[in-house]
Amino acid sequence: MTLGDAHDDLSAIAAAFDLPGRILGLDPLGNGNVNDSYLVVCEGPPLQRFVLQRLNRTVFLRPELVMANMIAIAEHVEARLNQGCALLGERRWEHPRVLLSRDERRPWVERDGGFWRLTTFIESSRSFDVVASAEQAREVGFGLGVFHHLISDLPPAGLADTLEGFHVTPRYLEHYDVVVANAPAAAVNGVRHCLAFVEERRDFASVLEAARDSGHLRLRPIHGDPKVNNVMMEACSGRACALVDLDTVKPGLIHYDIGDCLRSCCNPLGEETADLEAVSFDVDLCREVLSGYLAAASGFLTAADYDHLYVAMRLISFELGLRFFTDHLAGNVYFRTDQPGHNLQRALVQFRLTESIEAQELQIRDLIAELRADLAAGC
Repeated sequence: MTLGDAHDDLSAIAAAFDLPGRILGLDPLGNGNVNDSYLVVCEGPPLQRFVLQRLNRTVFLRPELVMANMIAIAEHVEARLNQGCALLGERRWEHPRVLLSRDERRPWVERDGGFWRLTTFIESSRSFDVVASAEQAREVGFGLGVFHHLISDLPPAGLADTLEGFHVTPRYLEHYDVVVANAPAAAVNGVRHCLAFVEERRDFASVLEAARDSGHLRLRPIHGDPKVNNVMMEACSGRACALVDLDTVKPGLIHYDIGDCLRSCCNPLGEETADLEAVSFDVDLCREVLSGYLAAASGFLTAADYDHLYVAMRLISFELGLRFFTDHLAGNVYFRTDQPGHNLQRALVQFRLTESIEAQELQIRDLIAELRADLAAGC
């Protein structure tokens, strides 16, 4: 198939949705590891833009449930915003809207085995792969806090678990054990280091799930992937205005969201760096992210939620490293890679970040206690 043929096919798929006008442009969008994304431009006035995505059916075995979750969240958030949200004040906040197909009137289109969806684009906004300032870090935290605040009263039982085992660290460890048992022996230094790293922390993997089983933590709706570049920033003000990439919305522990956001924000070099020695967890950025998050989310957090914030930071970095390493051993079947050893390098970055978090445990715990005390005092 030629490049032109591929573009025509994509245009035909986009045109199958109930777009407001003729398609003027269609180009690749973003650098996601799972789905294929494209920016669709439609004629106006004014010009309107949309995001066309093909869901990875190897990852999302029942993509129709993904769409049901997205619509449930969108309807709930829209209702909350229509009621007025004092937390936002005059701030702008948007939620991606799902378009229906033109003929079937359902929120997806299937073509040649592909499962496609189309959502509104968050205009006058941008995202970043790495946090560039304290102000930006605080906005990322606030954005996640707003999202959690808006869906905090949505019963999790109303959402499907579209990715069973996703952000359940013991399940990843079980899968890892199966992969290791069947993987060929490797003498690469990085592999040996990762094998030892996982073994040393094996007992820690169940810390959040054990808290859930004991009743200390409870299921809530979560985003599932609130890394830096999924928080959209208003172009003119730099303020958080939306969370995107809602494939992974499901019932879960919000601590996985908080930990993932901090893991992403507080590693200034990003997860693709090759400079392992320079990887570190920036506690100053952690302060900003948590300050922003708690400013929006403290109203529904329990004492147990606060008590598990540190372990969430440590665990999610370990979990992602475990997932990257497992995928490397399995032959790179989940995450996209650009070169040999890419997932191994990613795993080493996350494990180095985990070590940095562990080395600063007392400082991080003191920071959490300080922020909690400030909120209690009304500061």
